[in-house]
Amino acid sequence: MTILSGPDCTTMTEVRAGVDALDRELVALLARRFAYMDAAARIKPERGHVRDEARKTEVIENARAEAARLGLPDAAIADLWEGLVEASIAYELAAFDRR
Repeated sequence: MTILSGPDCTTMTEVRAGVDALDRELVALLARRFAYMDAAARIKPERGHVRDEARKTEVIENARAEAARLGLPDAAIADLWEGLVEASIAYELAAFDRR
């Protein structure tokens, strides 16, 4: 099936196909992001360096600002990024412990 852009969809089948395709792309991008968490766990000298609240705030605020720039609900995006960053920290801690 051809994946249409959102504005070009006229059926729910087309919408769902587009969402499913985009979800696969998002997961692939998350895999790339988590590879950076593996690198961070390898590079950081101490486990205590994994959690960096200032950096966490910066990452979430960057996402919020980009969402606002794109006309998306910035509070919802910030909430999503809060979960993403916490999951990334947990992943990085586990990667650090496997060293």
